[in-house]
Amino acid sequence: MEFWQPRSLGDALALKAEHPAAVPVAGGTDVMVEINFDARRPEGLLDLTRVGELTAWSREDGMLRVGAGVTYVRLIGELGSLLPGLAMAARTVGSPQIRNRGTIGGNLGAASPAGDCHPVLLAAGAVIEVASVRGTRTIPAAGFFTGPKRSALEPDELITAVLVPAAPGPQQFAKVGTRNAMVIAVCAFALELRPPTSDIPISDNPRCGEVGTGIGSAGPTPLRAPAAEEFLAGRLAWDSPAPLADSLTREFGELVAAAARPIDDVRGTAEYRRHALAVLARRTAAWAWDAYREGVPCG
Repeated sequence: MEFWQPRSLGDALALKAEHPAAVPVAGGTDVMVEINFDARRPEGLLDLTRVGELTAWSREDGMLRVGAGVTYVRLIGELGSLLPGLAMAARTVGSPQIRNRGTIGGNLGAASPAGDCHPVLLAAGAVIEVASVRGTRTIPAAGFFTGPKRSALEPDELITAVLVPAAPGPQQFAKVGTRNAMVIAVCAFALELRPPTSDIPISDNPRCGEVGTGIGSAGPTPLRAPAAEEFLAGRLAWDSPAPLADSLTREFGELVAAAARPIDDVRGTAEYRRHALAVLARRTAAWAWDAYREGVPCG
């Protein structure tokens, strides 16, 4: 097995073009497990840990550009106030050692339907930036995943960053597993509220008054629940926020469950996943709405 360790993004892209079958590795928390269990034997590894361009993040015009090499622990410590949903998801990933090594780009590259960051990125309307020697392009998170552990990446491309709006309102993430953390999700759900703002006309910010959702580990890819989003956004009283009625959260949960495409496997049945998603949706809707009512700051 060959091993390459570029020190710049340009060198990394050149090596990936020359060796398209080489597997990128950053934290190695997925790739090395597969190699150790002989489930994968790539022709080579492309170590990206010394590519400094991938480890930076910046904020421009309300958007955050998060480098693919940013670790879970940095998502929590440096971006928790700007992207609270992503920080919530990162806290549930593995052990402290895994969170110190694992990266958001690695999570995306694995393209697992159970990836913890994926539902949040869908709910937030994130965009994935990828690059090759041919140039740079962006892929909406909703179109990035093409199947179990498959993505829209071309063989010569690397994930370079995630572009995501700073949280416009409350965000939530919750998952069901045998434990609260250090476990692959049986199912997971993320929610984002996008309240209208008096200082920004809706014509200038069409996302105002909307709701974003993301479903994990309940389909061949991470999924959104568009009907649930439309339903909840149309029934939230943004100007006079009262507690949400049980009937409203219950219907929202049913719409989320209906959007899932789960299967039976060793971690749970399809029926259980739908039930659990409905519960998670009800709870996260109530938590996020309570945060909005209480004026919890975001972004």
